[in-house]
Amino acid sequence: MKFLLSLVLATLILTSCDDTTNELGTSLLHNLDNLEVTTDTFKVSSRTLEADSVYSRSTIGYLGAIVDPETNDHIAANFMTQYHVMEDYTSTFPKADSIASRINGEIVADSCEIRLFYTNIYGDSLATMKLTAYEMDKPMLENRQYYSNFDPIANNYIREDGIRKEKVYSLVDLSVDEDTRYSSSYSNNIRITLNEPYTDKDGNKYNNFGTYLLRTYYKNPQLFGNQLKFTTEVVPGFYFENTGGLGAMAYINVSNLIVYYRFTNNDSIYSGVTMFGGTEEVLQTTRIINNQDHIHALAADNTCTYLKTPAGLFTEMTLPVDDILRGHANDSINSAKLIIPRINNSSENEYTLAAPSQLLMIPKDSLHTFFENNQIVNYRTSYLASSPTSTGNNSYLFSNIANLISAMDKNRSSENWNKVVLVPVDVTKSSSDAVVKIVHSMSLSSTKLVGGSENPYDPIKISVIYSKFK
Repeated sequence: MKFLLSLVLATLILTSCDDTTNELGTSLLHNLDNLEVTTDTFKVSSRTLEADSVYSRSTIGYLGAIVDPETNDHIAANFMTQYHVMEDYTSTFPKADSIASRINGEIVADSCEIRLFYTNIYGDSLATMKLTAYEMDKPMLENRQYYSNFDPIANNYIREDGIRKEKVYSLVDLSVDEDTRYSSSYSNNIRITLNEPYTDKDGNKYNNFGTYLLRTYYKNPQLFGNQLKFTTEVVPGFYFENTGGLGAMAYINVSNLIVYYRFTNNDSIYSGVTMFGGTEEVLQTTRIINNQDHIHALAADNTCTYLKTPAGLFTEMTLPVDDILRGHANDSINSAKLIIPRINNSSENEYTLAAPSQLLMIPKDSLHTFFENNQIVNYRTSYLASSPTSTGNNSYLFSNIANLISAMDKNRSSENWNKVVLVPVDVTKSSSDAVVKIVHSMSLSSTKLVGGSENPYDPIKISVIYSKFK
């Protein structure tokens, strides 16, 4: 009752203010005496929705292959990244005549490599894995929407006679001594050397890929002048494909293309390094490979609904808008609270996939455009749920979606007018805790929710508070 009274008082304060404040307290008390507050609950129906694929643009690249312990489904992830140069790039390469690394008088790089840095992993860090790094023939385009089922190899984005470098690795790099691995200065990474002879598109030959970069810069520094020129004419990017092994997935947060060389300064020789980073300023995409037969079988299970990432399963809900509004034409909807309970896994082990930690609710018709247009929550037609761990009752909580009910009532033009989809997402916030970016979660997560047409549990309900003046 205290909650209802506080809510009503807040509503009255917001709606009663005008230029005349005389006897405001008396007016509020008088209006409160004439306010009628009622509550009701309504059942919400739900079903599992197959994602097929999701818009794939993220600051994290995913690489590896694992077995989902719940379904025995194989899930594989490959990713593509481009490399960043600053606008009006002032190279960290020294002047050409100071380069000490030379063969027959010509500038060369001592070595070149790609480092894939990761802070999070899933699975067995000692599992033997294999990747293949492919040189891109052309860049993936900023103005095109790439989804998680896009295959750069099948779509001819890979250079036929370009770099194809295989690498066998484990996520714990046993070639690095233990003291170094556990030092604060060490960052876990997968190292891919590019020191084999390299031939560019024009048939020019180099002793390694780093030499190609050095000589290209000294011959045409303007190609390093902006991102478009660099990705179009120098390095379109690299695609990293899982080509062997099972049991580990790396969440790649930084990819660096590194060139090593020596240069002279005041008659002394120094070691030089130039790095190009795969960062959020350039395009990064992940390709997800799920067993679609398993995904389809889970979606057909009507005793619950599922949330499964990456690019697996969402939950669709039909909100009972007509039932909520029936008989309340003259009422205000002050609150509409939706609680969606989780169903705990039947078995737990160290590799059990965690439940999604961030859950977005959006209208079904906005499922693609929300992410393609880089939208963020507005708490009118899109909402973020509290995670099960923070609610304390193993449920996702949408505390008040009253604005969504009103918006649906005003827009009945689509057959999906009263349907929403629950989507696991990754949320980026500013230093002031404001949401600045929302993308599809491509990490490994899975949970069952109460719901479905054959739900054996208490039904999902939406709790509504109405008010009106007598």
